[in-house]
Amino acid sequence: MAQAAKTAVAAAPAARAALGLLGIVQAAFAFLAFWDLAHRDSRQVTGPKPIWIPVILVNWIGPAAYFLFGIKR
Repeated sequence: MAQAAKTAVAAAPAARAALGLLGIVQAAFAFLAFWDLAHRDSRQVTGPKPIWIPVILVNWIGPAAYFLFGIKR
């Protein structure tokens, strides 16, 4: 039991670093979606632009949905 606890503690810094990196990537993804929404003409966005604001706030799924379905091609 003590060995498992030592292994978990030893892995904690690497796990925390990985989660921190994922958090930064997710924040950047959301920022890019908000930036694109703010600078894109409303005629190029599917639906009203204010509807996309809370959608983008949904982790990972929101920005992905905006880039996949929110931009008219």
